[in-house]
Amino acid sequence: MTIIVHSSPGPGSSGYLEMYPERKVSFFKNPYILGLTAVSSIGGLLFGYDTGVISGALLYIKDDFEVVRHSNFLQETIVSMAVAGAIVGAAGGGWINDAYGRKKATLIADIIFVLGSIVMAAAPDPYVLISGRLLVGLGVGIASVTAPVYIAELSPSEIRGGLVSTNVLMITGGQFLSYLINLAFTKVPGTWRWMLGVSGVPAVIQFSLMLFLPESPRWLFMKDRKKESITVLTKIYDFDRLEDEVAALTDQLEQEQQKRGNKGLWDVFKSKEIRLAFLAGGGLQAFQQFTGINTVMYYSPTIVQMAGFHSKELALLLSLIVAAMNASGTILGIYLIDHAGRKKLTLYSLAGVIASLIILSVSFFNQSSSHDLYGWVAVIGLVLYIGFFSPGMGTVPWTVNSEIYPEEYRGICGGMSATVNWISNLIVAQSFLSIAGAAGTGPTFMILAVIALLAFLFVFVYVPETKGMSFDEVELLWKHRAWGNNHETQSLLHHGNLS
Repeated sequence: MTIIVHSSPGPGSSGYLEMYPERKVSFFKNPYILGLTAVSSIGGLLFGYDTGVISGALLYIKDDFEVVRHSNFLQETIVSMAVAGAIVGAAGGGWINDAYGRKKATLIADIIFVLGSIVMAAAPDPYVLISGRLLVGLGVGIASVTAPVYIAELSPSEIRGGLVSTNVLMITGGQFLSYLINLAFTKVPGTWRWMLGVSGVPAVIQFSLMLFLPESPRWLFMKDRKKESITVLTKIYDFDRLEDEVAALTDQLEQEQQKRGNKGLWDVFKSKEIRLAFLAGGGLQAFQQFTGINTVMYYSPTIVQMAGFHSKELALLLSLIVAAMNASGTILGIYLIDHAGRKKLTLYSLAGVIASLIILSVSFFNQSSSHDLYGWVAVIGLVLYIGFFSPGMGTVPWTVNSEIYPEEYRGICGGMSATVNWISNLIVAQSFLSIAGAAGTGPTFMILAVIALLAFLFVFVYVPETKGMSFDEVELLWKHRAWGNNHETQSLLHHGNLS
């Protein structure tokens, strides 16, 4: 016989907000939340700028270094070494987040990023440039873990998706800014050095502002710094909801301490519900990359030149349109993610991505038969791809990974998922030009279309809907998926094994 325990809905859940609609927080109701989100999202701007700026800078790096011009491998390495650094940064960033807090992790990321920017701008040869890209990647990797978790932990559940997606908007805004900077410096001596060097400016701005911001209230609570946590929470919630939020955090802290005991990370991953959560979160991050987004963002000027538009300035201008579409689509995603929901938005996004990749593939298959026509078809395919990708597959993976893991391990599990993203990113960035050169650009985009179809099936089967759920409700969702209606019994057995 299954015993179902009924309890009152927790703060932030849909049931709670139906009972107390006056306690609901709207997106623009609290300037304090928006301020914290804006500053922490500068990490997303760094992420976006770095992924975007190299696409234009590479055109001029090839002019300065003949060895780069004649080597696809060196071109791919310059692009992808930042990704290699981000893999290490994301893996270590998860641990830094849980051990030292979200604020210190952000400050560390900013320092590393500034150092990398200086090395790149002053690089006398491509090999020093590659080392600078590695340093920048370390900073970006840490930031890619930290910003979504920090925002999610200070966000009311009813607007968490939109606020976390603001970080993705900053990523796409950073990419758009990078193309503007690329265009601005096309006629300036030392073109690519300016393009890469100014990337340190946002890091300096974030470091300066972050010194005045608080630590994540949930992290403070987990570290038994409750007074500091409550001080932050009083600026987010009214008094009645604040009481409920603090009570819920207290209960959650006690449960996490009971569950964890003296267990290490690998013991935690013996938990079926965490493995299921990581499958969904890590899978989304992998498919975000293998469906080709950073192929488009890193190499969009190169793709435009492949389509027959050989002017560097025109290639950068057309790429600017692609980046603007990316940012616009992300704004739409911020609205839809808390209204349509994560899963439905992702499925519609992937359906459009599949169609767009087929258009790109067909345009390159037919490029030689009608050069001008199919060159423009390729550009239209790029714009459509971004228009469909950015609202769903651009925003959802980062949002889902900020909310599906237990409180105690949110940083390190999020770091592992981000590491999956960056490893996938590295594989794509390091192989695109070589695969396109060997198999042809048309077949390469068709391969990406098949991968996008697999991603559609994966999301349909494995990714649950978490729209509007509190962190407690998300944890119960995974327990139900892991153990069915018997998850209460499994929980009792789990606690018994710890005693």
